Amino acid sequence: MNKINRIIKIAGIFLLAGIIAGCDNFEDINTNPDTITRSSASMQCTGVILANLKFGGRDAQAYLVPNGLSKYIAYVNEIQMAEQYNRLTTGSFDAMTILPNIETMVEYATGTPMEDSYRGLAKFSRAFMFYRLTMRMGDIPYSETGQGIAGNYTPKYDAQKDVLIGILDELKEADAHFAKGVKFEGDPTPYAGDPAKWRRASNAFALRVLMSLSKKESDASLNVKGRFAEIVNGGNLLEESTGYLGLAYTSVNMHPLSGTNDLFTSRTLVGSLLVDEFKRLNDRRLFYYAEPARQALDEGKTGSDFEAYIGPDVSRDYTTLTAEYLTGAYSALNLRYLRDQASEPRILVSYAEQELILAEARILNWITSGTAENYYREGVKSALKAQMNTNSAYAHGMAINQEYIDNYFTGEAAFKTTPDEQLKQIRMQRYILHFMQDPEVSYFEYRRTNYPVFPINPGTNLNLNNPNSIPMRWMYPGSETNYNRDNLIEALNSQYDGSDEINKLMWILK
Repeated sequence: MNKINRIIKIAGIFLLAGIIAGCDNFEDINTNPDTITRSSASMQCTGVILANLKFGGRDAQAYLVPNGLSKYIAYVNEIQMAEQYNRLTTGSFDAMTILPNIETMVEYATGTPMEDSYRGLAKFSRAFMFYRLTMRMGDIPYSETGQGIAGNYTPKYDAQKDVLIGILDELKEADAHFAKGVKFEGDPTPYAGDPAKWRRASNAFALRVLMSLSKKESDASLNVKGRFAEIVNGGNLLEESTGYLGLAYTSVNMHPLSGTNDLFTSRTLVGSLLVDEFKRLNDRRLFYYAEPARQALDEGKTGSDFEAYIGPDVSRDYTTLTAEYLTGAYSALNLRYLRDQASEPRILVSYAEQELILAEARILNWITSGTAENYYREGVKSALKAQMNTNSAYAHGMAINQEYIDNYFTGEAAFKTTPDEQLKQIRMQRYILHFMQDPEVSYFEYRRTNYPVFPINPGTNLNLNNPNSIPMRWMYPGSETNYNRDNLIEALNSQYDGSDEINKLMWILK
């Protein structure tokens, strides 16, 4: 019996050896032919786009946080929202984890008909990601990022000026690649892989970057005005028919606030800064953004009455705000955000914002084509049309229609006569655009223009080192102290007198 077992074992060994020898790769006999074992440019493309454009926070509360920072809302749940009261802590470099995926996408695309399109997307995606990081913190690792495979785990920090020049150069490269591109696969945005639309959006985003550099327009090495005019004269900008760059919410990819009606989000109030502006402009977007105050309804007002909407000063003491909310004194967030899975799309680059940026540029004499008034009107009309496309069942009988849009520019909404007043109008309309969309942009714009005027209450301000002001930046990630300390110290010394503090002014703001 033992001899037979030995013979069987020996035969089995030879048989296994023969099988292995007959295969070029042992994995060939252990791979399920019905599974995907190798990625592709299109698969990487989807991940890269979502990493940049999809809301990446942990929950609905995190979605509200940047709206609190930009003074759109007051939060009156079980605890106060620190950002509403100007508490900023450390930022994060986690967004840089997109870089290997970008490189892999380009690698897989090389030599294919879609190569230029994917290279354009790679350049845009890098620019979009790095811009957000430098606007949050200042100098950041840029030129030496993504070199971990080569053994560089401690990248130097590039000066913010150099980072922004690099971003603008990458966006110019994106324009050139998209110009030669063909329709590409893996794009989850409404553009569906159309390189012409991506080209236009990339150029519109470049205009936003350049406008954020308005304090540096006299710097010859930056050539802000020249770059801006070159893009405008090139003609490849967003048209209203292009649509927005962003993501559509669906029953699968639901709006982050949907389904939270009975939880903390129902205790989100729309602040007085926004509510009072809508009243002043006779702007019906108010009815899409907020609910009427319960006290106002009890007093006989209707939901279609502008005066039924009351926004709190978001800097008021949290305990006082909460008590006043419980009496029905204030307007809460419109219920469509909490009930609809697709209350509105996520819009990150739009024709409306582009036109408002062009309006400001015309007043600043950066461009000579068009008029500031026409750009202003085009931008606002586009924003109103986008609102008209949302569910009017939540508009409290004050739906936006084409007739309303055609007659919008009267009273306080009519274009003003002096440049200072015109700039305030334009900047306020940009502020309105980013409510529940990309509200951090409004914080960046506030730092640049000091408008609109954010409420500041020294008694509640969590900016303890400067209670009479809004903080100017996030601090660097704590992990940098442990893993990239020397470069961090050098960056702090060159920018902020060695102190990683939230009130320090980064280069772009000086």
